[in-house]
Amino acid sequence: MSWRSSLRVFALGASGLVLAVGCGSPAGSTGPPGDAGAPLTLFAAASLRAPIEEAARRFEARHPGLTVQVSFASSTALRTQIEQGAAADIFLSADTANPDALLGAGLANGPAIVFARTSLAIVVPLDDRAGIVAPVDLARPGIRVIAAGDGVPITMYAAALLDGLELQAGYPPGFSEAVLANVVTREADVRAVLTKVELGEGDAGIVYATDALVSAKVRSIPIPPGANVVVWYAGVVLAAAPHPGSADAFLAWLAGPDGQAVLAEFGFEAAP
Repeated sequence: MSWRSSLRVFALGASGLVLAVGCGSPAGSTGPPGDAGAPLTLFAAASLRAPIEEAARRFEARHPGLTVQVSFASSTALRTQIEQGAAADIFLSADTANPDALLGAGLANGPAIVFARTSLAIVVPLDDRAGIVAPVDLARPGIRVIAAGDGVPITMYAAALLDGLELQAGYPPGFSEAVLANVVTREADVRAVLTKVELGEGDAGIVYATDALVSAKVRSIPIPPGANVVVWYAGVVLAAAPHPGSADAFLAWLAGPDGQAVLAEFGFEAAP
């Protein structure tokens, strides 16, 4: 199976961990933007864990009486939960395809709002026992590559990266297929890929640059200019949102200056 064909397979990720975040009420804060006293439920891509936890705390601090609950998993797994009737207010995805699918099914209110971007990184453990110094090394026989499951956004982005690398000078025909042959495990989401590499359970993995940035247990392998991939993060308010007023306010805040400042603290770039 090729990287391209693997994208056609639909797979569910692991269910997310629910986090309730509470904050005090600083001077100058305002009340809830709507749905007072009701928890606002976010479904967010696993790669957004750190910035969205912080964003939830700051949004709560601005709106006393509002509680934000977040469930993290792969974007595809979260979309599937929504399609199966899971109750949530907002979906924050590591791509635009999953929000667009919900919009097409009438399960979200559009348009989708692109609120952040990043790129990809090839990471190896700090000790790098496999001696990986360039992306082309991922195709060497015996290299243990950690990947995410079929249908997870990072898998689609990784496929595009490998296709781009195969066009670079010095990369052999069949490079993508050789890397695929070295995949030893497929994880539920990108954070699980990073964890496996951090633990030395694989020689390399492809993750988001923002994930690599916050890990002190891996190092990144330089990617040739022009071969990397832009990753877009998009959010939608769900059509069946229990608290649409608060949901609209949070998504607008996240895409605005204050939310963008939080995302920038964790290495995310502003969406144009």
